Parts: sequence; structure tokens; C-alpha cells
Amino acid sequence: MTQTARSMDSKAAPRILVVEDDPGISSLLADALTANGMAPTVAPDGRVMDTHLREADFDLILLDVMLPGEDGIGICRRLRADRTIPIIMLTSLGEEVDRVVGLEMGADDYVTKPFSTREVLARIRGLLRRASYLPVRRDPRTKLRFLGWSLDPLRRVLHDPENTRVTLTATQFDLLLAFCRNPGKVISREELMTLTHAGLAGPIERSIDVHVSRIRQKIEPDPKEPTILKTVRLGGYLFAAEVTEA
Repeated sequence: MTQTARSMDSKAAPRILVVEDDPGISSLLADALTANGMAPTVAPDGRVMDTHLREADFDLILLDVMLPGEDGIGICRRLRADRTIPIIMLTSLGEEVDRVVGLEMGADDYVTKPFSTREVLARIRGLLRRASYLPVRRDPRTKLRFLGWSLDPLRRVLHDPENTRVTLTATQFDLLLAFCRNPGKVISREELMTLTHAGLAGPIERSIDVHVSRIRQKIEPDPKEPTILKTVRLGGYLFAAEVTEA
């Protein structure tokens, strides 16, 4: 069953790939996921993770930063080259700059060790909702178009004016979808939190800003002088392009 097909079946247990080399932590997470109706698979490193990804579809990856061999940051960057699967980084690094690097490499969220399983479960559920694991209110078949770009909420893909697929993280996709559904409207960071559940890891302002910056790098002619996704001082962001439905 494809990941898209799985996302449309609300009765299927979410399949979570836990990439963690500490047996104690991976066992704790696997037990908590199983107890909460999810189906965990554990991999101690990137090599075993790749094997699992070739053999099965997963709905989300919990990815430790400090791994033997290829570290989590490198794995995240590699996965983002051709996958949109939600990724939550597990990190013991306390500096904000390290968390920001994880977001910039394509992670959708992060949890700092030591963590509670309750917090991890809440973040997983939030990301699965945003990745259309649960039914959505709007007609998911309606594509949104702006300046030659095409955003497909059902397949969760973005194509540029040359019809080339552009990879977005789950959070970036949900933010862009929120902007496209509210063109010409100033949206505050707090409203973006409500619309997408983005930036759960906080601080809110920094997390949202990082994701918006990454979106600009992909859709703006000049990301340093954005004309599509504009910053409104003391207000938030405004999507300036005209959006049509198809």
C-alpha cells in the first residue's frame, strides 16, 4: 500500500520508523507507540533505516541526531532530497543553533532529550494530522495555482512552472497551503500555529521564520528580496500572489 493510500485510511495504524541507537530509548519509544495504537519499527542507524524504507512505507520518522556512522543531520538532508515524509529529530543538543540546523536541513519538528513519551506522542499526532493522516474539511482534490506553480493538497506535492516537482517538508507544505488558501491576507505567526500546528518545538517565532525562509528559497525568484511571500513588520506574513483553484 502506498503512503498516499495509507493516509486516506483512518483505521490503519500509523507506521513509525524509530531511528535510535540507544536500546533503552528505542525500547521506551516502541512500547509507548504500540500502547497508543501505532506500529513502530526500530533501526539503530542509517543503514538499517534505508533497508526498512526500501521494504515498507512509513508515515513518520523519529530520527536521533547522534547516530553511529552517518549522523541524523546528514540522514535528514539525504531523505529530503526525494521524500516528504514527516521527520521529528531527537536531540540532546541544547543550543538553539543546533535545533535550527535540524529544521533547515528539512526536519519538521524536534524533541530535546530528556523527553517525556507524552510529549513525543503529541508531536507525532500533530504531524500526522498535518500530513492528511486524518480526513480534512476541504475538498482535497482541489489544486491551487499561483504564478505557474501548482500545489496539490491530495498528493501533497508542489510543482514549479516547468512542472518539476519541488520537495517540501510536511511543515513547509502545510504553511504554503495555509498561505495559498489565504492570499492577500496578513497572517500572524500565532495564526499560522492555529492553521497548521507548525513550530511546536518553539520558540514559535524562530521556528516559523526558519520554515518560511526555506519556502522562499524554493519559490521566490530572489529569496533575499521576496515578492511572493512577504514579511509584514509587526504583523506576520502575506502571500502576495494571486491564487486560483483547479
